[in-house]
Amino acid sequence: MQLLISPASPFVRKVRVLIREVNLMDTVEEVNVTTTPMNSASEVIAANPMGKIPALIRADGPGIYDSRVITRFLDDLAGSNLYPQSRIWEILTLEATADAIMDATVAMSYEARLRPEEKQSADWVEAQWVKAARGITAVNSRWMSHLTGPLNIGQIGVACALSYIDLRHDERGWRNGHEALANWHAEFAARDSMVATKPE
Repeated sequence: MQLLISPASPFVRKVRVLIREVNLMDTVEEVNVTTTPMNSASEVIAANPMGKIPALIRADGPGIYDSRVITRFLDDLAGSNLYPQSRIWEILTLEATADAIMDATVAMSYEARLRPEEKQSADWVEAQWVKAARGITAVNSRWMSHLTGPLNIGQIGVACALSYIDLRHDERGWRNGHEALANWHAEFAARDSMVATKPE
């Protein structure tokens, strides 16, 4: 199988961290592609008609896409139980919260990097940050108990979302007022899988 990636994407990183945590490095080949929302690479479109990464190309079926679909597929393949049935709805909600933080902060990056300066909207960027900040507060106040114990996909998603903010929006100071989450992230970010997938 081939995973189409761009290392800076937090959605891609979530899948890459999972691959390392469940020992699928010999099963999934990571293929770097140059692609943007304004100009999707042809190989990405062939795997995902939306032109988004990550996309997983399989030999025995059509490509699958959306990071949540890919992580669920690979978790099932590895039998790693990162989606524990005993807490499945909470874990799925935590993963969705992490993905929503990623959505908002990636949108902020796109506004600055892809739109002409005269067309950029500071109000729109701030609205995206407000969404992300609400998500961060929710994780810190409601979901810390799900960030402890056996590894699950919610933990991976939250770590990748927060690390992306460090990469692109560090000036926002997400750690302020979220000490418990900040301490957890510092420890999780030191895992071998996170270190190995840290964008340059």
